[in-house]
Amino acid sequence: MRTSIATVSLSGALTEKLTAASRAGFDGVEIFENDLLASPLTPEEIRARCADLGLGIELYQPMRDVEAVPADEFARNLRRARHKFELMRRLGADTVLVCSSVHPLAVDDDALAADQLSRLADLAQEFGIKVAYEALAWGRHVHTYTHAWSIVEAAGHPALGTCLDSFHILSRGTDPKAIEDIPGEKIFFLQLADAPLPAMDVLQWSRHHRCFPGQGGFDVAGLLRHVLRTGYDGPLSLEVFNDVLRQAEAGPTAVDARRSLILLEEAVGAATPPEPVVPTGVAFAELLTPDAEPVGAVLGALGFTRAGRHRSKPVDLWQHGEARILVNTAGAARRDGSRLAAIGLESPDPAAAARRAEALLAPVLPRRRAPGDAPLDAVAAPDGTELFFCATGHPGTPDWRGDFADLPASPDGAHVRRIDHIALTQPWHHFDQAALFHRGVLGLHAQESVDVADPYGLMRSRALTGADGAVRIALGVGAAPGDDTVHAQHIALATHDVVAAARAFREAGGRLLPIPANYYDDLAARYEPADDELETYRELGILYDRDAHGEFLHCYTLTVGRVFFELVQRDGYRGYGAPNAPVRLAAQHTAHGALTYLTADG
Repeated sequence: MRTSIATVSLSGALTEKLTAASRAGFDGVEIFENDLLASPLTPEEIRARCADLGLGIELYQPMRDVEAVPADEFARNLRRARHKFELMRRLGADTVLVCSSVHPLAVDDDALAADQLSRLADLAQEFGIKVAYEALAWGRHVHTYTHAWSIVEAAGHPALGTCLDSFHILSRGTDPKAIEDIPGEKIFFLQLADAPLPAMDVLQWSRHHRCFPGQGGFDVAGLLRHVLRTGYDGPLSLEVFNDVLRQAEAGPTAVDARRSLILLEEAVGAATPPEPVVPTGVAFAELLTPDAEPVGAVLGALGFTRAGRHRSKPVDLWQHGEARILVNTAGAARRDGSRLAAIGLESPDPAAAARRAEALLAPVLPRRRAPGDAPLDAVAAPDGTELFFCATGHPGTPDWRGDFADLPASPDGAHVRRIDHIALTQPWHHFDQAALFHRGVLGLHAQESVDVADPYGLMRSRALTGADGAVRIALGVGAAPGDDTVHAQHIALATHDVVAAARAFREAGGRLLPIPANYYDDLAARYEPADDELETYRELGILYDRDAHGEFLHCYTLTVGRVFFELVQRDGYRGYGAPNAPVRLAAQHTAHGALTYLTADG
């Protein structure tokens, strides 16, 4: 029998995956859509590469949320499908995987599902394509292979069959015996996988994945309240089994554990540390660099002007609108390149913010000050980033900007308004610790942790925000033990018009990150932008996303040292462009090679 492997099962860029599959002796591959979108090769070039390697393209996948949806939604799905089928014809693939719907508007109506899948198959047949319908184990209404087959059978279309996936069948404990009742010619594809049984055994969960209170999803505070009502007066003791913590340094882990208990006690009213003082904005981001010239060139192209020089330190202040970047050349090692070293946070009460941080065991940083320098309180985050509490422009409070000589009027911010968010890549063992720190010490709201697909693995990310979105910090997990990869960080700059800002940057000599053309072909299918609009995005490397609140356009500079910049236009949108992250990460790997670029946004 022929053998095949899905590209999603392998790490690296698409060309690396295809070469690996061929060398291992596979006859064909399933092309996963994200791999194609992130590839700089055209569909025709991918087809030719597979032919050269002796690989057939057995399947293109996935197509999601197609069936049992309202008529207007299904019309959009057919438009999307036509685009996919045209792409598949260019690719040379003749079978598409359609997963059972998880769409919130999908209804439990087998007749409607069968009718819509039949209409999809009609369209597919025009292109010589077969549709393989698969029941996801977590499908909204269809989650068993027997149910999926009954819908395919009811549709009765020659271009519609079923896909059987061993994981989706066995993970639900479904008896596979009924597969024998399906005609072999209607099984259009078979996918095989194994997994521990069950996927998360309680014992394994307990022995390997526990974490400190506030870092997981359990209501530990609610449980503790019940215990305290009994009159219990014994210790609060942590018992945490965790593979990551077993490999981390004991000192920082113990601090993290103690901090979690302070926050837990605060939550139940058993302790009263100083109240959190939520930051109200970003005063500055500080870059440490051995050579100010490359960073200055990028900032200049972005429209920043050198607004001042520190009176006693080799630090320059660059400003554009309300966005301020400090460029510090003191003590930077050339091997480290440019990196993000510190963040200034606007605070309504800097002293109270520092007291809160100190009570929660954040290390207070000594600061070398010359006579007349503004007294700024600073603490260290778990990854070593310095956090300064500032009160820029507040009457009666020393203003840190007074430390800089020759400070002209602020630039008008024609393109850049302010810092939208800052992305910090965490050491592998600091991710949960950092999330708890920024939530507990700074009072930021932690969003759900998400997985981000990198060409060389699946990464975790988590965003934390202030109540009004004035402060946004995105955390990403960095290298695992033994991985000496250099990880990039970035600063996102808010603009009213990302197209104008990107053009101005490029015309000033700046270099934007190029995005593969396949991304824009897919964008046209998903969102129907006007042709001239799409061409502009393609020209400037602008990515697009939308949510229930609005739209998001963003693009990236090339990296300088370990830092790059992002220009973002946020029109009501509340996210970070995370659906675009796999494409952006792949583009950066292509452009820069060895650096790793994980951040929590797109």
